[in-house]
Amino acid sequence: MNTAYLLTGGNLGNRPENLAVAGKLIEQFCGTTLLHSSIYESAAWGYTDQPAFYNQALIIQTSLSAAALMEKLLYIENLMGRKRTIHMGPRVIDIDILFFNQEIVNTPDLIIPHPRIQARKFVLMPLNEIAGSFVHPLIQKTIAELLTICPDELDVHKIE
Repeated sequence: MNTAYLLTGGNLGNRPENLAVAGKLIEQFCGTTLLHSSIYESAAWGYTDQPAFYNQALIIQTSLSAAALMEKLLYIENLMGRKRTIHMGPRVIDIDILFFNQEIVNTPDLIIPHPRIQARKFVLMPLNEIAGSFVHPLIQKTIAELLTICPDELDVHKIE
């Protein structure tokens, strides 16, 4: 079995419900959820003229390969109505593979670890909640360490 660290997020529609639906579909198509973080809210990153995002980190156990998992996650995004019109634009759901075991994958279709984890507080905060001691296989720092040195000044807060 493989352990995958995922980030779900979205800023359109009923954001908490969309994260819950994505979690159920991940369980249905990808594997067993071992842990999930609280939900965190942040302003949009990159393309900022859009609603605030909700994000949640998940750790799942899966029999799928990294490539097969990515294929299933794209299927779930499509099933939930994800439209890719504006790069980094508004979306119902976005599901990223942050880490897959300790593997390093670099293909035209998939890069793992996700290349911008260390620069995004909206990724590090929920991930730190459930995997603070996980060591980034390329940077060789824990998620907790990466969060303390993250240059991102975006306001990210836990939804109670």
